[in-house]
Amino acid sequence: MRALLFCLAVLITATPEFGFAEPMKLSPKAVPAANETRYFTAIDGLMGGSADVILKETRQGKAVTSALLDVCYPVEKGSDRKDRFVANLAVSGQTMTGTTQSIGAKLPVTIKLTRKPTGDTFEFRGQISVGEAVTEVASSDNSDLSEKEFQDNQTTDDGIATAPKDFTEVSPESVGVRVKLDAALEFLKGLKGQDVEVALSSLAVSCDALRAGEQTITMAVDPERAAALIAKAKSQTGVSAAGWTTGVVEMDRAVRFPAADWRDGEKLNREKLASAVSAVLARRLSAKALSSAWNATTGKLKLTFKRPNQLVPALELTDTIEVTGLVSADKPGASDKLMLWIGNPVITTADESAGPRLSLSDDSSGEEESDQKDDNGSVDALTKELKGQRWDADTSIWK
Repeated sequence: MRALLFCLAVLITATPEFGFAEPMKLSPKAVPAANETRYFTAIDGLMGGSADVILKETRQGKAVTSALLDVCYPVEKGSDRKDRFVANLAVSGQTMTGTTQSIGAKLPVTIKLTRKPTGDTFEFRGQISVGEAVTEVASSDNSDLSEKEFQDNQTTDDGIATAPKDFTEVSPESVGVRVKLDAALEFLKGLKGQDVEVALSSLAVSCDALRAGEQTITMAVDPERAAALIAKAKSQTGVSAAGWTTGVVEMDRAVRFPAADWRDGEKLNREKLASAVSAVLARRLSAKALSSAWNATTGKLKLTFKRPNQLVPALELTDTIEVTGLVSADKPGASDKLMLWIGNPVITTADESAGPRLSLSDDSSGEEESDQKDDNGSVDALTKELKGQRWDADTSIWK
């Protein structure tokens, strides 16, 4: 009897139907592909080749599940004024469609695109209508970017330094103000009648500015008033940043020198400094000093000289030489040092003799003129005269 029971127990243990056998292994459940975001930052030919395009796609595997098209473009051909539209696109297979309205002109926008993979790139075809204008899209060889690649490419810097340690990387007369787009007009109107020179190029709202919702206004002001202008700007509605930025000063033509001999109290003796600088340049340029003038708005110093032209001495031609300079403290706030920047001489030649005159044209290119450095060691001579220092770009120190 006992032997029978033992055999029965062994049989039950070995039989799967009774649940004591090794469990069956189940097949793993398929995991759906994770969502991935990819970007196209160029679609050739769109808006006559002048559009700035961002197409954002959300994909599951190779299938596009949603898309957003952001297009910034000139309001008219060749215009610096921009408009923009942003549209969510419905995706059906290879077709993308959507409607929206342009942000500036409020024009109706219709998008009908076909997207086709072609190896490692993509082809787009279709139409985009903005108002009555229709753009035919036929763009091939478009590469996409990952989220990280796209974000790395979007990094922009307007160069505003709100509290620079000195004026070696920013210019003492150049002020930048970052302001929200809806507040920019009022900010600019507030500058009317002020001793401030606004850069015309900064009035144009770029595509980056439209997407960021802010633009940077740059202006030139007398360095003695720059700090006050910046402080006032920071308190105004819509301003997110204000400070110094790059301007006319180039460090290879700058001199730092003690301020004590050139100040009356805390105020710069401009007449004394202009006279000293003019005398040095006149000797170096072999010219006669003609005039000096300080610009009340920008604080720039303009020096004018004349000398006989030596190309054909018998013609008795005359060179008129103009040199622009700028003087400020070497850093924001109180300092016992001044910094002088002196520009390259700009030379024009004319026949100023009595009687009939020879008419001349300057056929040198603008690039050649801007690279002109025929100042006969003027910066070194000024450094010696002012008991100053030159900037060493290799070590980033004054020497």
